[in-house]
Amino acid sequence: MATTTLYGIPNCDTVKRARAWLTERGVPHAFHDFKKAGVPAAHLGAWIAAQGWEKVLNRKGTMWRKLDPAVQARVVDAASARAVMLEQASTIKRPVVEWADGTITVGFDEADWLTRV
Repeated sequence: MATTTLYGIPNCDTVKRARAWLTERGVPHAFHDFKKAGVPAAHLGAWIAAQGWEKVLNRKGTMWRKLDPAVQARVVDAASARAVMLEQASTIKRPVVEWADGTITVGFDEADWLTRV
């Protein structure tokens, strides 16, 4: 049986809320910690294919703002965004969820999530 997997960083407030939300609703799920286990490269490609690199890349986050402007300027397409996200996991919008049905969402949207449980 497929399981829902939530990807993120444990100290991220949005990830904490999302994990609690799933637990409160009894949704069985696994947590993949980017800090400990890294970003799974094959999965990142699937996330980009499903949601688009512009949605997966978090240009509003602290890590993005800390990047060298030259690195930021080089991000112009899926391949360049993927390279940055693999190198700096904190540039990925969180959480990324691979739902048991195979769909992928990025970010915590309670209204959308309610349709999935």
